[in-house]
Amino acid sequence: MKSVSSAIVAVALSLVPLVATQASEWGQCGGQGWTGATTCASPYVCTYQNDYYSQCIPGTATTSVAPTPTQPTSTASAPTSTASAPAVTGFVQTSGQTFTLNGETYTVAGANSYWVGLMAYSTADMNQAFADIAAAGGTTVRTWGFNEVTAATGGGYAYYQLWADGKATVNTGSDGLENFDNVVAAAKANGIRLIVTLTNNWSDYGGMDVYVSQILGSTDHDLFYTNSQVIAAFQDYVKTFVSRYVDEPGILGWELANEPRCAGSTGVTTGNCTNADITAWVETMSAFIKSIDSNHLVGLGDEGWLNVPGDSDYPYSGTIGIDFNVNLNISTIDFGTFHLYPESWGETANPSSSAWGQQWITDHATSQKAANKPVILEEFGVTSDQEDVYTAWYSTVISSGLTGDLIWQAGSNFADRGQTPNDGYAVYPGTDVYTLETSHAAALKAAHD
Repeated sequence: MKSVSSAIVAVALSLVPLVATQASEWGQCGGQGWTGATTCASPYVCTYQNDYYSQCIPGTATTSVAPTPTQPTSTASAPTSTASAPAVTGFVQTSGQTFTLNGETYTVAGANSYWVGLMAYSTADMNQAFADIAAAGGTTVRTWGFNEVTAATGGGYAYYQLWADGKATVNTGSDGLENFDNVVAAAKANGIRLIVTLTNNWSDYGGMDVYVSQILGSTDHDLFYTNSQVIAAFQDYVKTFVSRYVDEPGILGWELANEPRCAGSTGVTTGNCTNADITAWVETMSAFIKSIDSNHLVGLGDEGWLNVPGDSDYPYSGTIGIDFNVNLNISTIDFGTFHLYPESWGETANPSSSAWGQQWITDHATSQKAANKPVILEEFGVTSDQEDVYTAWYSTVISSGLTGDLIWQAGSNFADRGQTPNDGYAVYPGTDVYTLETSHAAALKAAHD
């Protein structure tokens, strides 16, 4: 998911300016904190989704202004004790469609928390964030292992790579990798393992376009996957980051990127990007990580786009640069990932976001069985009727035999800093959806017994 919380995006990251003309089809075109293109290439129109996200979709633009979203409140006290958390030992592995740990089934249930490693929280706040997820039955958290900047952010924000004159320096200090050390320690203290994503398709927190802009002076997003200089620079960063945690059991696995596509936030490409280009990059990068780290699993971090010849439904049409089934069968990819956002994908009337999502889950469970590898629904969300929609999706996860799922996104209420970022999807302790998460995690674990 594009991290568009106004609390974070408002921080100036001083990235090299990237010229945007019009947003591409299905791309972001507005929302609080959005600084990219606000018009869409014909026949797409910029359509309001929520206060934080507008998108280029076919049809007539929505111009009405929605009320400011209310922040959920909780009367439940946050968990503070980690005394009962299981010791984090051994490395998660795979056996067919199952994750395993020390010879037993390991259930991937939990949430995304991109912010926990970016906002340089105190260790007490980090501990609470993971305790909140663990209290809902979570075993696993997906978080960002990147933040590309061209000037040190300051103000209590972490960054991991500083760019200047086309060269990058990894930040190993207290607001860099030392901060991420604290994230790993807090997760382990609560019996949580991390899936760590190593760059972003989108401009939030730097991502791919910073590499391309800094090294090549270009706005062509897809050069990230094909240019040898850019690939070498990304490998340098990955080697430094991954090598630091080779022997760390608190890491479940590495992901190459968040939501890789031919196009990024600018919508600018060379016009030559194909599914095969990104597949070749996945082969190169996953093998590279395996060459320096044999302990941890590797996934792609994609949205799960399927390539069904003749299918006009956008997520099935194979036109975005990702062929889920081909990538899942790469030998150095250990598990598959897919995302689910029918509202922002224009699927709400097809016939409903709930039903369309159930089919999307079932289709990826079919791919899981065919490849005989674990597949997880690692991001999902709607901004309305959450309890009903998630109940249907959770039921399908279990009935289809899908390996696991991680909701977008976890929320916590900190005594010193208030609520964590909310992009309209955040789930806070004490809410009905948090209770639903708790019951689902228990059901998912029972299904794996």
